[in-house]
Amino acid sequence: MEYVKTLNKWANKHSYYILDIARICLGLFIFMKALTFMADTEMLIKLFKPIDNLTLSIIAFHYIVPAHIIGGLLIIFGLLTRWAVIAQLPLIIGAIAVNFVGERIVIELIEANIALILCIFFLCFGSGKHSADYYFKMQQ
Repeated sequence: MEYVKTLNKWANKHSYYILDIARICLGLFIFMKALTFMADTEMLIKLFKPIDNLTLSIIAFHYIVPAHIIGGLLIIFGLLTRWAVIAQLPLIIGAIAVNFVGERIVIELIEANIALILCIFFLCFGSGKHSADYYFKMQQ
């Protein structure tokens, strides 16, 4: 825990707009994926075809879309960023796994890997200096 606090202090001291833009882009990507899943539910059902369990796919659908919408918005604003990233990690790891089990789509695999790397980065370093977390922390 002390190591994470040290990384967070370093990130806040050396916070650049590039990190904030990367956080906002990650949040926008996750949010747009949720909108894509909502608009094209057949694609999401097709992704779960290798699992071939209707109950599991319904439960997953009702977790994926709200988690992406809420998590994406929280990551965009930098509010509870680490918690939002923790909620996204199983989904992104699942996206990578589904790509290996089912039909291989290279661009989606690359997107999921980049999202996983960014999620792990923001899990360690936090939301940065230009975020709602930092603002509320300074108001105390």
